[in-house]
This record gives sequence, C-alpha cells and structure tokens, in this order.
Amino acid sequence: MDYESVIGLEVHVQLKTKSKMFCACQNKYGSPPNTQVCPVCLGLPGTLPVMNEQAVKMTVLTGMMLGCEISPYSKFDRKNYFYPDMPKNYQISQYDMPLCKSGHIDLVKECYPKDAQNQVSAAKRIGITRIHLEEDVAKSFHLETTSSIDFNRAGTPLMEIVSEPDINTPEEAFAYLSTLRQILLYGKVSDADMEKGQMRCDCNISVRPVGQKEFGTKLEIKNMNTISGVRRALAYEIQRQTGCLKKGENLTQETRRWDEAAGQTFGMRSKEMAHDYRYFPEPDLMPVDTAVFMNEVKSWLPELPAAKKQRFMSDYRLTDYNAGVLVADLELANFFEVGAAPGKNPNAVANWVVNDLLRDLSESKLAIAQSPIKPLDIAELVEFCESGKISSRQAKDVFVEMFKTGKMPHRIIEEKGLSQVSDAAALETWCDEAIAANPQSVEAYKSGKTTALNHLKGQVMKLSKGKANPKTVDGILIKKLSA
Repeated sequence: MDYESVIGLEVHVQLKTKSKMFCACQNKYGSPPNTQVCPVCLGLPGTLPVMNEQAVKMTVLTGMMLGCEISPYSKFDRKNYFYPDMPKNYQISQYDMPLCKSGHIDLVKECYPKDAQNQVSAAKRIGITRIHLEEDVAKSFHLETTSSIDFNRAGTPLMEIVSEPDINTPEEAFAYLSTLRQILLYGKVSDADMEKGQMRCDCNISVRPVGQKEFGTKLEIKNMNTISGVRRALAYEIQRQTGCLKKGENLTQETRRWDEAAGQTFGMRSKEMAHDYRYFPEPDLMPVDTAVFMNEVKSWLPELPAAKKQRFMSDYRLTDYNAGVLVADLELANFFEVGAAPGKNPNAVANWVVNDLLRDLSESKLAIAQSPIKPLDIAELVEFCESGKISSRQAKDVFVEMFKTGKMPHRIIEEKGLSQVSDAAALETWCDEAIAANPQSVEAYKSGKTTALNHLKGQVMKLSKGKANPKTVDGILIKKLSA
C-alpha cells in the first residue's frame, strides 16, 4: 500500500517593534538575562497591560501581504495554562476572533531546495487558516542539574501563522517557510532570524493511504528553528510513520522533538486529549476596530517578491533565473536596482551580481550590506566593457581587484594601465607582426579554415600584452588576409 503525508505548519514570528506587546520594555535581542523586564511582563499582581498599536498594525500588514481577510473587529483572550516560562500563568492571545484569516502563499520553483527544483512543474497554493497576535513566553535553559529562565523574551509581540494541511512533502514545507520568510522581510515586520528564535515552527504531520480522505493520526514536532531542519525532521517522520503502519502498528497522537545530531525525532509527551485552556475575553483590553488604521497600513504594503520578479523580467529584461536569485533577498534586489538604473545593460549588471559578486561574498562569508563593491561600481565596470575600453578578460581582473581593495574600476584601470588599445596604427603593426610570424595560420585561413583566425588574434593579444581591442583586431586581420 502506498502512503501520502499531510502536513500543516504553525509558524511563530516575533515582530520588529521597539517595545513589548503589553508594556514599555525594550523589545531587544541579546541583552543580559532578565534586564529587559518590568512588573507588567513579569506578571506581578496589580499590573495592567497596554496594547502595542504598532504590533497590531504589523499583524494586519502581514495579513494583507498574505491575501488574508482582515477582521473588522477583533479581541484578545486569556489562554490559561501553567508553565514556568509563563509569568502570569496565562497568556494573552487571540482565540475565536483573530486579526486575520483565510489567506494563502503561492510556492514557486526558486523557493524549493536546490536539489528539488527540477521536480517542480507548477506553482502550488498553500492556504493560511489564521494569523493571530499574542505575547511570547520567557526562554528556558535546561542545565545538567538545574533550569534557568530569562524573562527578557516574555511579552515580545508574537504572530502565529497557521497553515491549512495543504503541504504534502518536506520540500513543500521548505518552500513554504522560505517564501513566508521572504515576505516577512519584504514587509519589514520581523527579522525572522530562526537562529535567534525570531521565527519558530511547529509541524503537524500525519500519513494515510493514498486516496483516503480521512486524516491519519496527527503528530506534532515542536520548536523547529531551521528551515532545513524542518525538511529533515519531516522526511524522517514520514518514513517512521509509514514504516509503523506497514508493520500493522498503531500510531498515537503525541508531541515529538527533533534531535539534529541523531537525525531522529523522539517522543516528548502524549497528546490524546486537547488541552482545556479555558479561553475567555481578556478583561483588561478593549477590542480592536481595525477600520481605524486600515488606510494607514495599506500605504505600508511593499512590492512583494513575486511582483518584483515579474517587474525585473519585464522592465530590465532579466532571465527568469537571474530575477529569481535577486528577489530572494530584498537587500540584493535593491543593490541590483541601484546599479542597473544608470546603465544601458541591466542584464550585464545582473550577471556580475549573480555570478561573480555572490560567489565572492559567499567565499568571504560576507552579507550584501558588507560588500566592498558598490552597485555603481558594477555599473561603471559594465560601461567600460560596453564601450570597448577594456576586454571581458580584463574586466574579470578588474573585478577581482575591486573586491579586494574596494577601489572604483576607473582607478584600477588607470593604476594598472589596462585600457584597451584601439589606435589603428598600433593595432596594424601588431597584426602585421603576427601575420609575418605565423605563415601556416595564414595559409590555413586562406584555404578556408576560418578558425585559424583565432590563433592569429591570440598572437596579436600576446604582442599587445592583452591591451588590443579584440573586435578591432578581428576587422584588421580579416581585411589584411583578404587582400
């Protein structure tokens, strides 16, 4: 019997606000433990929450970017449960009236893992059930004999983005998370750095016989903090669950954790019954009327990756591949546009960025913001090539020096004397010398072997120490050999 997997993802995203969700404490990563706290986020008696308006607007903006319906009226609720990382013993969240619902994400080829992109034939739409806003919990550290808690994170504005169970493979889950992260970065609502816990993922997965409509037994993998880790964990869990069913074993609903070093999931706790969180409306917060700020939030909507890619292909005539690589990173896309604006050949700028700059940045472990080469430097290099002042081979050498020193192309060309020679008299002298020194190539060309011209041209370039303009040399050689 063949089996298929059904996957839904719950993604928690910390919002990029200056202060926490319900108090004025700084929302700042990396501070010394328990320094960004106050009576409100510590849940001390007698304190009252004050809603962070910017966090609400950022959540609505995220909903707009993901094609959601924005609720005209929304409220916050108390979710009651006890964990040591919950200062109040309840969490302020949203239950039956979230800010956003019924959205979607379209998965496109370039967001899949590179080794799986050839398997993608068409875009796939993944539904989004809801986006609600809540406060994050504190961070626990489990040591050998004790546990510690850092309350700096408690109260951080946290969106929960819940997908429909429309994902069927680990590769689709990878593409979903990659696409979602791109959109969050484009909207500047979060840095979405998974290593810093700013974007975390819970995976719900079940397997069932192909053709069966009913879902199988759902298991949850908690607190995944890398996109590639999600892919590996799901691949393992699909194999494990399928193996159990083929052996006639029953699966029970449970929560599992992923051990990256072991490459396996392990059971944490059974989840046979749903928790009774005893939700009720938060009595200390007024409901939210989103109509008050909808026009303002609409003005924040950015050009999203899919639209930017289409514009790059239509306005700049970029290839599908180059446009896809550039829009995958907002800073890279902006870098390209600055360089392409003054140039006559934006495709050449794109080629230098995608093929050469990204390679050197990767080898040097630098981000695009740290690039020693500036966008207008690449535009200038392209202009020198287009005008014939330097050859393509010389341009490669200039680029290496640009990356090494940060100097502009014209300075490097002047300092190294790399300008191509287009002076007809000098070129004719070198051509005459090459023809005289290579009679066999001359005879071969005259007998119809046109490739012999390349050897003669190479000799001219050698005599000129690479400075001869190859296009002009071609014309002079052909004219002299045809006489």
